[in-house]
Amino acid sequence: MVPNVNVTSADGILNVQPSGLMELSIGYAMVHGYISACVCMFGFLANIANIVVLTRPNMISSTNIILTWLAVADLFTMLDYFPFAMHFYIFKDSDLEFPKTRGYGWIIYLLFHASFSVVCHSAAIWLTITLATFRFICIWFPTTGRQHCSVPRAKQCVAVIICVIIVLCIPNIIINNFAPYNKNANTNRTHFDICYTISYRRGGAFDHVDMINKMIQATIFKIVPSILLTLLTVLLMTAMHTAYKKRMRLRNQGRREESDRHGEHNRTTGMLLAIVVLFFITELPQGILTILTLISDNFFYQVYLPLGDIFDIMALSNNAINFVLYCTMSRQFRVTFVATFCRFCPKKRPGWMPMKLVSSKTEQNGINSVTEQTHV
Repeated sequence: MVPNVNVTSADGILNVQPSGLMELSIGYAMVHGYISACVCMFGFLANIANIVVLTRPNMISSTNIILTWLAVADLFTMLDYFPFAMHFYIFKDSDLEFPKTRGYGWIIYLLFHASFSVVCHSAAIWLTITLATFRFICIWFPTTGRQHCSVPRAKQCVAVIICVIIVLCIPNIIINNFAPYNKNANTNRTHFDICYTISYRRGGAFDHVDMINKMIQATIFKIVPSILLTLLTVLLMTAMHTAYKKRMRLRNQGRREESDRHGEHNRTTGMLLAIVVLFFITELPQGILTILTLISDNFFYQVYLPLGDIFDIMALSNNAINFVLYCTMSRQFRVTFVATFCRFCPKKRPGWMPMKLVSSKTEQNGINSVTEQTHV
């Protein structure tokens, strides 16, 4: 998740040889906190707006139910990551390596963050897959699709996804631990400087739990979603192409109103396709690297961890950009957003109305005159 040069295990410090990739990650870590904090602040406001707009009575639909809970997962991700970025990056102790801290409360929070962030992010991934699946069913089965993808069924899918994700994240919660140590134990200083660092439980049953956790993270949370997102992307693009040809055929037949209705339908599909593609771009590289970490621990420490900050900022940006997609690609969302948040905006002050020019062709002496009329 984040770059580590030293990772503490139950047996002590596992030293990893520095590499060019680690040097690059350390350099980026100096600005990562500021960038991620800004993204989190924007994402916090954007996802609140998404939730408010998508829950308006005129916006209730199976698709918007899933989008609402996707916004909830993204919002919790932002709320969880912001204090993490502030303490461990922007205001970190200059003499401590990540993820060491002197605060007992902060190390407890770090343990919470290590598990909660995985729950939120994994839920967002599978909600996106559910969203794409619902849309595909509605397009390919226009007569029965709405019955299969009803609002109650969308709520059921959301509940099942959240419960299953929490259960699957239990191994990740079990293996995470923290270790206190004396920072000045090897010096001649007379006082003690107790710090804490996150660690992983090793030995016995914990090794099996760790392997199960890696398999779950690699397959269910990375590889399988990447494969499904790939298939759904291709299917949605095919469906959009078919719908576009149908729209052109309707327009050529003079059925413009029906053609415009199909056009709005296609724009919604295009918006959802953009969401799916963004998740695909974010998750596929992580899925491939996660599989490679099962082969070699050195690969995990030398490649996967140094890229942690880059993966984090990609995921955070993906979580924050949905509001922009909704505003640019959905007219209904824009109208509802303006009606919801701008109804208390000050209206124009009373006064003179602007002058209008009214053309009147009155022939007087063979000359056309234009009369100016003002209205109060």
